[in-house]
Order: sequence, then C-alpha cells, then structure tokens
Amino acid sequence: MPTDTQIKLDLEEHLLENGLRLIMNRSNSSPIISFQVWYHVGSIDEKAGITGISHLFEHMMFKGSENIGPEEHSRIVHQHGGTDNAFTSKDCTAYFENLPSSQLELAARLEADRMTNLRLTANTLTSEREVVKEERRLRIDNSLFGRLNEELYATAFVEHPYRWPVIGWMSDLETLCLDDCKSFYRTYYSPNNATILVIGDIDCKRTISIIEKNFSSLQPATIFEEAISPEPQQVEERQREIAVDAQFPWYAVAYHIPDAAHEDIQVLELLGNILTVGRSSRLYQKIICKEKAALSIFSSVDKNRDPGIFSITVGNIRPGHTPESIDTIIAEFLDILKVGVVTEQELEKARNKIETGLVFGLQTNFVRGLRIGLCLERTGEPLGFMKDLDRYHRVSAEDVQRVAKRYFTAENRTVVRLLPKG
Repeated sequence: MPTDTQIKLDLEEHLLENGLRLIMNRSNSSPIISFQVWYHVGSIDEKAGITGISHLFEHMMFKGSENIGPEEHSRIVHQHGGTDNAFTSKDCTAYFENLPSSQLELAARLEADRMTNLRLTANTLTSEREVVKEERRLRIDNSLFGRLNEELYATAFVEHPYRWPVIGWMSDLETLCLDDCKSFYRTYYSPNNATILVIGDIDCKRTISIIEKNFSSLQPATIFEEAISPEPQQVEERQREIAVDAQFPWYAVAYHIPDAAHEDIQVLELLGNILTVGRSSRLYQKIICKEKAALSIFSSVDKNRDPGIFSITVGNIRPGHTPESIDTIIAEFLDILKVGVVTEQELEKARNKIETGLVFGLQTNFVRGLRIGLCLERTGEPLGFMKDLDRYHRVSAEDVQRVAKRYFTAENRTVVRLLPKG
C-alpha cells in the first residue's frame, strides 16, 4: 500500500487580515470543486443547559439571511448543478457545497452572506427546535444503538463535555431561547473562528481573490477561550443497566484512550479491526459464527481533539446468551492480546482494509476535503492522515500487546447493558 512518501497532496494557504484561514488543494481531473467552511465549534464547546445548540445551529444556518430566503441557499446551489449539506461533531461544525468549478464565486458569496447576515427569529427557532427534537427521537430515543451509545458516553465521562450527545439532551433542546442562539452566533460564527477549504479544479490566485472579495470585510469576533474540564482518570469499573422496550439485550464496553494526535490511536485502530471487522476477525468468529450468540458486533476508536474511548458493541444478543456471557468472552479475548501475539498476516490484513478506505477516499474532492478538515480540527495538522499511513506500517505485534496492557484494564472499563423490560 502507498505511504505518505508515495502520495503527494500539495496545499496552499492564505490568511485574511480578519483571521479567516483559507486552505486550497488543486486537482484538475474534473471541472468540479468542493467548497467547505469549517467552524471551530462543536458540542465540546457547549455547557450544561445549552447542550445541542451547535447542532441546532447547523439547522438554523439554512433558514435564510437578510438577503436570501429560508431554504433558498440549497435551492440556489441545486439550481447551479451542485449539492450542499452540513454536519456537526463533538469538535467542529462544517458546511459544504459541491459545485462545477465555474460556480466558485457563488459558493463564496452564499457562505459569506450567512456567516454575517443570518436571520434569527423566534419562529425559525420554534420550527427547527421541533425538527431537531424529532431527529433526536428517531436517532436516539427510539434507537437501541443510539440509546446505548448515549448512555455509554454519559457513563464513561463524568466531567468532560464529551459526556453529552452532539444532538443534546431533550430537556436542553426544549429550553434553548433566541438569546442563546444570538449569543452563540456572535461568538462562534465569525471569520477568525473558521477555515475555508477549496478543493478541486481551481486557480489558487483567483481563489484567493474571490475569498478576499467576499470575506475580507467581515468583522472578527472576540472569542474567549474557556477552559474545558479535563476528564479525571477513571480509577474503578463503571456499570450501568437500562430497561428498554426491546426483544433482545444489547451490550457495550468502553476504555478511555488518548486524543487523535497520539501514536497509540493507529495501534488501537488496527487492534479493533483484528477483533471485529470482517467474518475472519477474532470476536466475529467467536461470538457471531461459532457461538451464534448475537446478530452484530463492531468496535469504534474515537479520534477526537481531546481523549475519547475505544468501544465494542454487541447488538441483539440471542436467547440462551446474556450480556454477562458476552462480557466474559470479550474480556478473555482482550486479555489474550496482552499475553499472546497477533500474527503478521492479521496486521497486514487490518492495514490493507484501513489504508484502502483512506486512499480511495482521496480520489474525490469532497472526501479529500473532509480528511483535511477533520485532521485540522482534531490535531491541527491538515495532512495528519498522511502521517497515519506510515504509522500503520510501523505498528508491530509488540505494539498491540503494549497498548492492550495499557488501556484494557479493569479500572478503565465502562460497561452498559440494555435489557428488555421484565
């Protein structure tokens, strides 16, 4: 597989006087661009009482400005042959338009307009609040996976903002007011709290000129860097059981791990792949194929600005098996990693799966922009994912053993079970 010495991505940067950062990557393979605006605000920047405001604001940004009517932003983009959307995460909020390269100035004009002229009204807040509440019901309240994942983070974290969901607690969504939204907009939606990525068929000098023309007059905001409560080290196992309307139990276990910039993250990604990805993976073979104990299993490795968790989730545990029996199997397999050795074949297979997904994604402007933006938000390095390629190749069986011993300890465990009522 290729490494960062074999794949070259050339970036050009430009900083406006108002603090707006522009990053460009030129690729003339097709006459298309991805225009992305990354605001450095996510649920990590929220406080108890206003959880979910970052995601709610993602919705508000499509409800019109002083110059453009509600939903007109998307209609204009589609009318010119493009697509648009947005997403909110724990660490950032991003908006994007994928358009013909001839429409670069259109994208810049639309994004500059809503960066400074957003129309915030009580009616808009009321309607979007209901949309987000319904989204929460669908994705979390009425989803076994969503409920389990929410409870896992709320149990694993006791101080850090990662303990609440990106979509927010329902009680906070119901009480967010217009003044909260106006204050949030003034604080975080400013040029000095944003990075623009323009990826694709561009001329860099012309792109800088267009960005300067549309954004240089926007005034920067005064942003106070509030200290985020660090998560204290977990010193004993945490467990939580929840009765739900379900036919079969669900189970999840989590361990605290470092932030995205730490070199152990790539080891954990490979380790999770060896355990749960594909029919030949160790836990899939044991729990799904041999024991026929559940219908699904997967693992997740947080790659966040601050330390996150490594988790394993087992869904729909079949009759004759229990969350406790699943817990025993997983604990045994994690202990094996501390004393046994993964084979080079297992490591190579895991590397190939991860690297294939990474490299293939770089073929499109949009995903290339996502890679750059996410790395920038998580580690401060726009091309950090290129370093990851070499890190995967440097991981040895001894590294897997070391990491398993370091993080998979009894006092670092959090276990959550969803149990059918009755």
